[in-house]
Amino acid sequence: MLGFRLNDEQEGFRLAVRSFAEKALAPRVEELERTETFPRDLFAELGRLGYLGVGYPEAYGGSGGDMVMRCLLIEEIARVNCGFAAALLAHVGLGCIPIFRFGTEEQKRHYLVPAIRGEKLGSFGLSEPNSGSDAASIRTTAERRGDHYVINGTKMFITNGNIADYCLVAAYTDRARRGGGISMFIVDTTTPGFTVSRKLRKTGHHTSETAALAFDDMQVPVAALLGGSEGGFQQVTGTLEGGRITHAARSVGVSQAALEAALRYAQERVQFGQPIAKFQAIKFKLARMAAEVEIARTMMWRAAWLFDQGHCMREAAMAKLFASEVAQRVTWEAVQIFGGYGYITEFPVERFWRDARLMTITEGTTEIQLTIIAREIGL
Repeated sequence: MLGFRLNDEQEGFRLAVRSFAEKALAPRVEELERTETFPRDLFAELGRLGYLGVGYPEAYGGSGGDMVMRCLLIEEIARVNCGFAAALLAHVGLGCIPIFRFGTEEQKRHYLVPAIRGEKLGSFGLSEPNSGSDAASIRTTAERRGDHYVINGTKMFITNGNIADYCLVAAYTDRARRGGGISMFIVDTTTPGFTVSRKLRKTGHHTSETAALAFDDMQVPVAALLGGSEGGFQQVTGTLEGGRITHAARSVGVSQAALEAALRYAQERVQFGQPIAKFQAIKFKLARMAAEVEIARTMMWRAAWLFDQGHCMREAAMAKLFASEVAQRVTWEAVQIFGGYGYITEFPVERFWRDARLMTITEGTTEIQLTIIAREIGL
């Protein structure tokens, strides 16, 4: 980035992704939402185009670039379909960042390289039925037995869980060390004992497939241990830090979509002899929506830039907090501007509204982000 402006490479990438989203994804959105399916062919095409490799080095098949470009990918896709963006976020962020940052060379070659090419789809297994915000309270265990580990437990709300080729599974290898005794394993989803309990039906994000998983005496080789050593809770927290930033990008994307839709409609809808955009009540809504979306985008870009410098725990939490709450307000106001038409499925703003509701819950709730920010400012 150059100051507060995208450089030529970043701007060119943004426009290329927008073109892909509008030409390849947009015509299929209604069908994908209705059938609640993830378009694996479009995922593979993104891999062939090199878009999944932004922020990763060429040595692993990446296309270079930085975290800002990864956020641009998610924002532009979310502007067209938030569910598809959620699945991509779970893959390029949660499913790849841990392997890139902490994995062994062999793990990078076997999983990261094909993931960047769009040949393998990843997922991240942390949340459980009784463990959400308190990640250290997970109950899944991994017991070392000779040259393998035996994993038992369950996972909940796992994006891509039922369609992924591999899953990064968090499990306790040492129950005596709360948090610190958690390790990460890269598990092929074809492994005996790996079960998709059920596909979860959701209020929104229908193009993103979400599942509950179960592990019953699932044996994985010692080589599946991420990084080759136990006690990887920092692998979890380090991954979530980046995930919060790309989540903010998803919130910005759906907010931008709602703003654009409301702006068009307000200029076309005539009441009392003039477009409703002429009325102060409506134009002030749109002006505030535009301001908040731009502020959220700026915060997200700054957090992404700081991520590439090495650490941004506070800024990542702030970006996620603000962008997710902006998504609530902007999509709500968009529905209000559309009136009755905003509440029927013929117009996409009702989908934007449903999709946005998840933003303050997933990738760390609003309350968790406030807790992190309070800690980071010394409280």
